Amino acid sequence: MKGRVFSGARPTGRQHIGNYLGAIKNYVALQDDYDCIYCIVDVHALTTLEETGNIKENTNEMMLDWLAAGLDPERSILFVQSHVPQVMELHTFLSMITPLGWLTRVTTFKEKARMQPHNINYGLVGYPVLMTADIILYKADIVPVGEDQLPHLELAREIVRRFNNLFGDTFPEPQAKLTDSPLVLGLDGVNKMSKSLDNHIELAASHEETSRRVMTAFTDPSRIYRSDPGHPEVCNIYSLHKLFNPDRIEELGEECRNAGIGCVDCKRLLAEGINAELAPLRERRTILAETPKYVADVLAEGAHRASTIASETIGEVKGKMGLI
Repeated sequence: MKGRVFSGARPTGRQHIGNYLGAIKNYVALQDDYDCIYCIVDVHALTTLEETGNIKENTNEMMLDWLAAGLDPERSILFVQSHVPQVMELHTFLSMITPLGWLTRVTTFKEKARMQPHNINYGLVGYPVLMTADIILYKADIVPVGEDQLPHLELAREIVRRFNNLFGDTFPEPQAKLTDSPLVLGLDGVNKMSKSLDNHIELAASHEETSRRVMTAFTDPSRIYRSDPGHPEVCNIYSLHKLFNPDRIEELGEECRNAGIGCVDCKRLLAEGINAELAPLRERRTILAETPKYVADVLAEGAHRASTIASETIGEVKGKMGLI
């Protein structure tokens, strides 16, 4: 019997190559071996007021990228969090058994509170409870995460253990599936690729826009003149070549060290590599975008399938808790 995977992502709109390499490619690959449920968690986005204005548009753009990258609605359940309201019901039940101290010790809560001191809302504190509800509503037993997310999943496991101890064995403890997700630095060569820092390249960008943005990227800071030997191990362009031109990586490294290739030509080759890999994805995305109803239909069908599972779970939970 296949394991069941759950993963969710906030509706950030058009995805960039950092999202693609860090998560989306893995989502696609997991479809071969697991029953996968992938959710755009729009309710989570409400914890940050500044992000709510474009949620609907961002959800549509994000799903277009997911579908174009290979997420298959015939093989996976794809839906929007708020379209299955049972998750809010389960969140309420779990909030009744989760000690406040467990939540206030979460590092990400403290970080978010520092970032938005004017808006430290209940949803921000209860974020991990809603995240747990997202996972266990569908009785997912596998959650793909990076090592930095392990503490969040362990809290979800603690909540599950507490519920099972109080009301009887109901939920599986979700297990982490560590993903080999590369840290993709942005074009500034310092920070993780991020839309908010404008150091990213969108999956849906045109060939021309991709090339233009790559040409703005920082390279080896010690290489001032074309004749200076380079140090590829400290150059972000070289690290991106490993991902998009892996068959040429040894050659490019040697050429850089010997000043056989300049930074401009190195960037040009990277842009060619990115455009070549993303060309099929971009073509599929263009076709999908020409039929707006398709994304709406995918999300409606996904919500229907998710709701079927969710209703069974909520019925069981209410029974265990003595509510019905």
